[in-house]
Amino acid sequence: MSEQNQYTEDNIRSLDWKEHIRMRPGMYIGKLGDGSSPDDGIYILLKEVIDNCIDEFVMGSGKTIEVSIKDKTVAVRDYGRGIPLGKVIDVVSKMNTGGKYDSLAFKKSVGLNGVGTKAVNALSNYFRVESVRDDKQKAAEFSGGNLVLEEDIIDTTKRKGTKVTFIPDEAIFKNYKFRYEYVIKMLKNYCYLNAGLTIIFNGEKYFSDFGLRDLLDENIAEEDKVYPIIHIKAEDIEIAITHSKSQYSEEYHSFVNGQNTTQGGTHLVAFREAIVRTIREFYNKSFEPSDIRKSIVSAVSIKVMEPVFESQTKTKLGSTDMGSDEGMPSVRTFINDFIKNKLDNFLHKNPETADLLLRKILQAERERKELSGIRKLAKDRAKKANLHNKKLRDCRVHLADIKNPRYLESTLFITEGDSASGSITKSRDVNTQAVFSLRGKPLNSYGMSKKIVYENEEFNLLQAALDIEDDMENLRYNNIVIATDADVDGMHIRLLLITFFLQFFPELIKDGHLYILQTPLFRVRNKKETIYCYSDEERRNAIEKLKPKPEITRFKGLGEISPDEFKHFIGESIRLEPIMLDKATSIEKLLEFYMGKNTPDRQEFIIKNLKVELDVVEKE
Repeated sequence: MSEQNQYTEDNIRSLDWKEHIRMRPGMYIGKLGDGSSPDDGIYILLKEVIDNCIDEFVMGSGKTIEVSIKDKTVAVRDYGRGIPLGKVIDVVSKMNTGGKYDSLAFKKSVGLNGVGTKAVNALSNYFRVESVRDDKQKAAEFSGGNLVLEEDIIDTTKRKGTKVTFIPDEAIFKNYKFRYEYVIKMLKNYCYLNAGLTIIFNGEKYFSDFGLRDLLDENIAEEDKVYPIIHIKAEDIEIAITHSKSQYSEEYHSFVNGQNTTQGGTHLVAFREAIVRTIREFYNKSFEPSDIRKSIVSAVSIKVMEPVFESQTKTKLGSTDMGSDEGMPSVRTFINDFIKNKLDNFLHKNPETADLLLRKILQAERERKELSGIRKLAKDRAKKANLHNKKLRDCRVHLADIKNPRYLESTLFITEGDSASGSITKSRDVNTQAVFSLRGKPLNSYGMSKKIVYENEEFNLLQAALDIEDDMENLRYNNIVIATDADVDGMHIRLLLITFFLQFFPELIKDGHLYILQTPLFRVRNKKETIYCYSDEERRNAIEKLKPKPEITRFKGLGEISPDEFKHFIGESIRLEPIMLDKATSIEKLLEFYMGKNTPDRQEFIIKNLKVELDVVEKE
């Protein structure tokens, strides 16, 4: 047997807690990312620290949480009971150590596994924890999970509570930056779910008076609501419901014990079933479920004893029962009974809302019947187009495959032309990256009905590739990336695709799935080093660094970038610019401004905002 194939006791190695987390971070925080996606690791680190503060608030200790992010340094301070001083170090550095295993102390906690702050500690190059109790303070500092400073217990006049300060390790999180839009959305969700809680972020206060009703008000413009928000709550459950006038598909915000379950789970399945069942019984009509739920915008929050999630990042509930105690109802029964009773009562007491809801359902029914023949023809066309061989080069991992540790990385690149799609196809990771090829510029879909999605071949095939025809839960990819040239034509194609998604699938944007691929405009190199530049400023800096007179290449299109180089731009160093709707933007007004008739206001906007960028391109 060759020496390299020998398997002895020397090959057996035990990793300590921090080594294991640093070697396999995806097991603890999902994907790493650079902060361009709301589920990137740096936000999970922040969430893990805040979750502990929320648990203190839920237990009646501390009504204010202070969060600050300056450059890459994060600080989170609560005014809860404080970590017992003798256990400050253990709580953040010993696995399976915490106060949440005692279900009497933390009955409906966000997390029960004792991993959260340990993962933050291990994945930060600087981590400091301070605890104040009984006019005493204990603090310790770590680097990469290693204890570097332990302070003695001292007297203090500070208010009781815990403060955690950390800097994510740039050796693990490459080129990351915090996007405040994602942070603010996370903090607002905490406020919606915890009445009486105030969160101060970089000096700005956030709180909620009306819980999930405020969440829907934030996510749907007043003029887009079919009827005023239905807001109902009881112990361990709260729901808010309305329907949208403009969007076509369903939009749900679901939570368990304060955790945003972006992948849904047993509670969301039960919620969707209960809505259909209750409305059918109220109107005594056997409506199709899709007609009832079409254009619904809703939120549901429940509290469960010792919840079981399907992933470490707790994005999908797996629990079937409300608790492990004998006699506890199933999640399905609990939600169904609540909605059957409360929603039915609400509709009886509010006949105007009931009438508006009925009209919306009947409208959806008419539209479905009108589209039924077209949809069948469209499906037949998609099959004849041999989608998976011609338009779509698929990958092996999809969003639905939640148990695969790489499912969050699943990406569809929407490309322009054969040369660009060819380069990406040759350089992609076939496990997680798929490519969809456009043929020319897509249609301007502004103001058109859903009928056009089935009649237009490009839109029909793109919808089929994403698998979002019937249900957004079937979305095949976590990231949808528009990859076009950085010229006038490329910008126009981007705008046309964004219009398509805003018009027919706005929740893809609201939920943070849509991005623009940033590719370098220039390559600056000499014999020793190559620098790729994404702006004119980066180009000037590279020229200065690589004196004297390096070779400068201007990339005019994606097809000019070789597959070997492209591998760098869509791999670890990928730069994505998220398309975001960070508040209750009127989609109709937004589309009218950008895609309606050419108005003086839009001309002035384009001149002010695009001329400088395009001038840089033309000069080169």
